[in-house]
Amino acid sequence: MNIHELNYVICIAKHQNITKAAQDLFISQPTLSKHLKKMERDLGLKLFNRIDNCYIPTYAGRRYMEYASRVLALTQDWEKELGDLLSLKDGELTVAFPLMRSSCMLPFILPAFHRLHPHVKVHFLEETHSIQERLLEDSQIDFAIFSEENIHPKLDCEKLGREEILLVVSQKHPMAEGLPDYQRARGCYPSVDWEMLRGETFILNSPEQNTGAVTARLLKEHYVNPSVSFYTRNTQAALLLVQHNEGLCFAPETYVRSTAFDLPPVCFSLRDERAFTSTVAAYRKGAYLPVYARDFISSAREYFVTFTSGGRYPRCQ
Repeated sequence: MNIHELNYVICIAKHQNITKAAQDLFISQPTLSKHLKKMERDLGLKLFNRIDNCYIPTYAGRRYMEYASRVLALTQDWEKELGDLLSLKDGELTVAFPLMRSSCMLPFILPAFHRLHPHVKVHFLEETHSIQERLLEDSQIDFAIFSEENIHPKLDCEKLGREEILLVVSQKHPMAEGLPDYQRARGCYPSVDWEMLRGETFILNSPEQNTGAVTARLLKEHYVNPSVSFYTRNTQAALLLVQHNEGLCFAPETYVRSTAFDLPPVCFSLRDERAFTSTVAAYRKGAYLPVYARDFISSAREYFVTFTSGGRYPRCQ
């Protein structure tokens, strides 16, 4: 069993097709087939069942991949630590983000990170769902940044920040009329009057998103049956529509404060402890994080210090 063989089996299982796996590995299909036959002959076990052109792992194949994933993860950890020990300036980092979260955070984090580590190459995987499962399955990912209350027991995590989910309305909306200037300022949010939301049109997050689930529950509790213009996973698109008075939306504070508006909207606090979300950096238990990975996490934590009110209800004075 060598590193190449481990990668061969994992790649075949990933694609369930020998031709696609060979293309991914940059070797010829006959060469990959030859290696697989030799491995199965040496082991005395079939690693895949061939059904038409589909390669389905056998029980032995699945067990092989479990060990292969662990060996590859340990090998990568060693290579990272060795790089630190040798004080190499170069390196690579692979980070998984929720698709929308990356659009807000990366413009702030990446320039700061590259000032510290100009020669470290950073790869980003932008996921739409199941980010924890992807992190556990893909040993190439160093860590993931996401908002989640329930962390998988096979993961360690570090809290980056806590922020409030806000109600966002246009300056042109009647709810924004008559507010003192200080209540239009960033970081100072008046309390929402739920009664005023009845009959309003909303642009809401999809129910499977954290913001969508939290706000749907609160709307129901306050007997607000909103007219929904549409549901979206794209919080920034919702915010940009709100500034033109196309409806109301809910958004985490960092999304609001890191979005460039032509006409900055007005935000209201929901004044509810459940209307908060925490963002973490998570990685496999026992995984080694090189110095530059730690610095990336520190830059991500600084983002929340800069763009939130510190996970508390902001006071207006």
